[in-house]
Amino acid sequence: MKTLARLFTTGFASLAVAAISANFAFAQNVAPVPAPTQDKPRVEVKTSLGSMVIELDPAAAPKTVENFLSYVKSGQYEGTVFHRVIKGFMIQGGGFSADMKEKSTKAPIKNEAEMALKAGVKNDRGTIAMARTGDPHSATAQFYINHGNNDMLNFPSRDGFGYVAFGKVVSGIEVVDKIAEVATANKGQYQNVPQTPVVIEKVTLITKK
Repeated sequence: MKTLARLFTTGFASLAVAAISANFAFAQNVAPVPAPTQDKPRVEVKTSLGSMVIELDPAAAPKTVENFLSYVKSGQYEGTVFHRVIKGFMIQGGGFSADMKEKSTKAPIKNEAEMALKAGVKNDRGTIAMARTGDPHSATAQFYINHGNNDMLNFPSRDGFGYVAFGKVVSGIEVVDKIAEVATANKGQYQNVPQTPVVIEKVTLITKK
């Protein structure tokens, strides 16, 4: 059997507990963001609970953004779900169908968490980051959106590498909040699975006018 879903590791589970405590009183809104620039592409993520727009930062994590956009353009994310939801911590998706079948992916990419942190892109509320296993360089297609400020996931974290954030939600943060509120339960070997699937219907690269 394949390795369990990215981030489904004992060490990360303990970090999740710490994050929920730290983010108990997280802010309900993010600060206004500047208009998009040519070097920061945006994608629209349409889900069964609403849509959000995410601005990516290639300067902070070039290979990570390139990898993510390749999956966007191939339609990889269509029909996948947010399969792991922990209020106050993060919502994770992009790798499983509604019946918890894992999709095949391309080869994993190098961890760019240190580069991203130096560029000021961190695991803060509303940022998108790559999910992975205990291997720091195992990220493929799965991603998560931070529901709170998760400083302990930034480089170097507890494993010397951390988790690379590579963009942020610039519109639709209320959709992240809505997803974070759904009821969850165990499903087979997986935990924190929404009882009603939250489907990623489409992810589209927004073309600048």
